[in-house]
Amino acid sequence: MAAAHARDDGSQANRRRADHSETYLRLREAITGGRFQPNERLVEAQLVDLLGAGRSSIRAALVRLDQEGLVTRQPNRGARVRLISGREAVEIEQVRIALEKMLARSAAEHVTADDLADLEATVVEMHRRLEQDDRLGYSELNSRFHQRIWKMADNELAASLLATLKSQSIRVQYRTILQPGRADQSMREHVAILAALTAADPEATEAAMAEHLSHVVSTLRRAIATSQVRLPGAAASVAPEAVTSPLAAGANVAGA
Repeated sequence: MAAAHARDDGSQANRRRADHSETYLRLREAITGGRFQPNERLVEAQLVDLLGAGRSSIRAALVRLDQEGLVTRQPNRGARVRLISGREAVEIEQVRIALEKMLARSAAEHVTADDLADLEATVVEMHRRLEQDDRLGYSELNSRFHQRIWKMADNELAASLLATLKSQSIRVQYRTILQPGRADQSMREHVAILAALTAADPEATEAAMAEHLSHVVSTLRRAIATSQVRLPGAAASVAPEAVTSPLAAGANVAGA
C-alpha cells in the first residue's frame, strides 16, 4: 500500500514538473516571439486563459523568466515584460562577441562535412531572401547560422548563455538589418565566416566572427543614436537610452 502511494505521489510530481516546464516554454516563446510587448503587464488570470495552465504553473514560469531577465516581478504589482535600454542592448552584444568568438574558434576545430553543407545551404537561402528584400526572413536564417556554429562548438554552457542573451535582446526595436547598407555587409560577413570554417582555420574563423559582431555593435549604436522610441500606449517619445520600443510581433531581427 505504501509503495503504491509513493508511486502515485511520484507520478503526480512528474506531471506537475512537466506542466510547469510546458507552461514556461510556451510563455517564453510568446514573449520572445512578440506576443507580449516590452513593459506590457502579464496578468495571471489572462495567462491562465491564454495558455490553459494552472496558476501555480504560471507563477513558476514567471519566476524562471524573471531569473532569465525576460520578465520583471514586483511585490503587489505583478509581472511585466522587461524593457531593454539602449545601453543594455549594446552591452549584451559586447558580451555576445566574447562568447561567439570562442565558439567560432572551437567550431572550426570540430567542423564536419555535414556542418558545412548545412551552413552553405543557409547562406544560399540568406542570399535569396535578400534578393527578395525579405529582411525578416534573412534575420531568422541569420539566427539559424549562428546557432549551428554554437552546436558545432559543443560547449553547452556558452551556448546556453548566448541563448539567454539572445532572448533578452530579441525584442529590441533597433533593427540593425534594416539600417542602410547593413544587409549587404552582413551577407559578406557571413560568407567570410563560412570560408574560414571551410578552411578549418580557427584563427581566421574567430577573426571573421569578431569583425561581423563588431559591425553589429557599431550599427546598433548608430540606430540607437538616431531612434525616437515610445512606450506601449504612451503619447510622448522618450530618450533612446531610457527604453526600447516594442518589436513588431514575431520579428527576430536583432544582431544581423
